[in-house]
Amino acid sequence: MNDHIGFEITDGVGVITLARPEKLNAVTKDMSAHLLELVTGMDERDDVRAVVLTGAGDRAFCVGSDIGEVDAYPDPWQFRNRRDYCDALRALRLPVIAAVNGYAYGGGLELALSCDIRLASTRASFAAAEIKLGWIGGGGVSALLSASVSASDASLLLLTGDPVDAAEAHRMGLVSRLYDPADLREAAIGLARTVASRAPIAAQSAKANLRAAHSMGLEAAIQYEREMQAICMATEDAAEGRRAFAEKRPPVFTGR
Repeated sequence: MNDHIGFEITDGVGVITLARPEKLNAVTKDMSAHLLELVTGMDERDDVRAVVLTGAGDRAFCVGSDIGEVDAYPDPWQFRNRRDYCDALRALRLPVIAAVNGYAYGGGLELALSCDIRLASTRASFAAAEIKLGWIGGGGVSALLSASVSASDASLLLLTGDPVDAAEAHRMGLVSRLYDPADLREAAIGLARTVASRAPIAAQSAKANLRAAHSMGLEAAIQYEREMQAICMATEDAAEGRRAFAEKRPPVFTGR
């Protein structure tokens, strides 16, 4: 693994840490490549059922791409076709929880938005800051913001580039819960353990259904959900769930 990308597994939860705190966890091309390498194949692992993404240190979750490397691309076309770290997170079928421990600016905001659930420290702040430098985000910020907050709040963030604090992000619906900085990591891992205890195929299907709901019309999304429900009902886990309910015991899910 890359020195600036940490990874550990505990109780079915894979914890990915962006570990470059001296640069506010800004992502280099090398870090992006290693993050893509890390998540490739993670959906097929038996020892990971949910993922937590966080940043090292107490100042930043991630401030996006390292600006010093942007000019290293030979032309805008090469920059456009780069392998993007946000794409890596969105490609996961596994549920992903962001533990936003500080600044989530630029691509860092996009990374957080690429996760399924966002928790934040009370010290966190969020900004789509690219407009202040003369460009806009390219990791999905417009689409992902518009699916998470009101049109007015999305426009406020995108058109000003100004940061909002954790309380305002919570009011917007950008994050689900706020925690004391000392409690955030364990809260995120605890929530991920809860998700990991659920039937894996059902959890991944629920994530796929939510994605469909954001990109399909109502009737098509409901039909898609119904098809996914039928797939889940045919699994061994669904049969185990029914047996456990009848026997008044916790189910033991195997992902089959």
